[in-house]
Amino acid sequence: MLEFDRPVTGIAPDPETPAGAPVDRDWWRGAVIYQVYPRSFQDSNGDGIGDLEGITRRLDHIAALGADAVWISPFMRSPMEDFGYDVSDYRDVDPIFGTLADFATLVARAHALGLKVMIDLVLSHSSDRHPWFMESRRDRTNPRADWYVWADAKPEGSPPNNWLSNFGGSSWEWDAGRGQYYLHNFLISQPDLNFHHPAVQDAMLDVVRFWLDRGVDGFRLDTVNFYVHDAALRDNPPLAEPFWNERTAPRDRPYNWQDHLYDKNQPENLAFLQRFRALLDEYPAATAIGEVGELIRGLELMGEYTRGTDRLHMCYAFDFLNTVLPEVDDIRPVVERFSEVGADGWPCWAFSNHDVTRHATRWAEGHADREAILRLAAAILLTMRGSVCLYQGEEIGQTEAEIAYEDIVDPWGKRFWPTIKGRDGCRTPMVWEGAAPQGGFTQNARPWLPIPAEHLALAVDGQAGREGSLLEFYRAFLAFRRAHPALVKGEIAFHDLGPGLLAFDRILASERIVCVFNLSGESADLAGIALLDGAIPIGPGREDAAPDPLRLPRHGFLLARRP
Repeated sequence: MLEFDRPVTGIAPDPETPAGAPVDRDWWRGAVIYQVYPRSFQDSNGDGIGDLEGITRRLDHIAALGADAVWISPFMRSPMEDFGYDVSDYRDVDPIFGTLADFATLVARAHALGLKVMIDLVLSHSSDRHPWFMESRRDRTNPRADWYVWADAKPEGSPPNNWLSNFGGSSWEWDAGRGQYYLHNFLISQPDLNFHHPAVQDAMLDVVRFWLDRGVDGFRLDTVNFYVHDAALRDNPPLAEPFWNERTAPRDRPYNWQDHLYDKNQPENLAFLQRFRALLDEYPAATAIGEVGELIRGLELMGEYTRGTDRLHMCYAFDFLNTVLPEVDDIRPVVERFSEVGADGWPCWAFSNHDVTRHATRWAEGHADREAILRLAAAILLTMRGSVCLYQGEEIGQTEAEIAYEDIVDPWGKRFWPTIKGRDGCRTPMVWEGAAPQGGFTQNARPWLPIPAEHLALAVDGQAGREGSLLEFYRAFLAFRRAHPALVKGEIAFHDLGPGLLAFDRILASERIVCVFNLSGESADLAGIALLDGAIPIGPGREDAAPDPLRLPRHGFLLARRP
């Protein structure tokens, strides 16, 4: 049965929620969400690829860490040319990951552990092997002829406009059968769906309902600002000189030479997001995070997409996903800018994920203070106003892996090697057992990506229960955060304490916690700072510390309760 012919069943009740029990519809605000990349989390059947049963087996680790929810990257049917971000069936599990029954077991186990379940939804584009696209490309008169973005060639045969693909070259591909170009913002095998067509929006909302009815608590929306394109297909202008820099628009890709005014970020997107939110609001406590793929206006879009109560609950952009060891000006302006453009919205912050170099490498590679820097990073992330995404392995300090060219599988890495090595280095398997073959990720199989020998020393079993380990620090800090509502849902107010010091209050009702982070390479004397008069240091390992002398080592931090 084709996916669009399947009936949608009724809502499956959560067996872990007693009838009549109160539901916290606001659970997502300030939540800590643990991202699982399923291919690399845990292999249960010995084929070298992680799967749903493996995730279920390791949910106890996520619960013990103190996370509120688990976000699972794509596991739906796919040719895997972009490793699940090219979906060929939105209503089934790819066999390499298991079955719908395995997913039901995962949801039940997560709920029993008190974890919400969020899944990746890739709505902007599908695989070219999806039945919708195969029908659409057949001719110009079939029922789904306009479900994808098709356009005629210019008179001389060139593409309709100058839009570029994230993966290099034009974002238009010629189809000889229809005698037209189709739009693909990513791989040629990932044609863009036409969200100007009401039937496409309806079909996607049916997909959303399908997974909500199976107990899903929310979604991470891939490339949420790419859904709608400019109907007039106007050319993008060149990027203005003030935006040229290696952080927001590195020049190693022509894609970054354009100001993407027309191929994404369209105002019509808001109407679909409102329809999407109305559907989520039919369910007890469903939520969504939008990934804003925009390096120039990301914060503004985050604010626009989360404004009020009829759009997305929260969004994240890439402002913190490209930073090296930061300075105060890399962090404070970002948070303050969002407070301006998204005053009634809500952000979700992350330092690492499946698309970027791990921050354990970006922030701490080669530093003698590596452990202190990683604790500092965790403390900053877990005290800023907003929800938090932690990427698997972040809690054990897993670093970016060096992948030999012959082992590269990411199409981005293959295309741009060696200048851009792709995303494989942040996607290598999780290490569970330092002395076990393949770090306990798989047995008797070659992992789909190699596991660096240096990762084995970071394994979970070597850090769990060991005083002073990074894993135990994360566990303690997440418990501390949960015990202090000001850190979860409070407001934020920054202070100027001098060069190298990031400082802010988190405030909720009568609770006020001051957070000070030393981002400099020198120790900092905080004695005599009026802000800290009468403040009592608190936090993991600090409960019994005396308030004076207040001296922060380099890359140290202080959390204190203000009177």
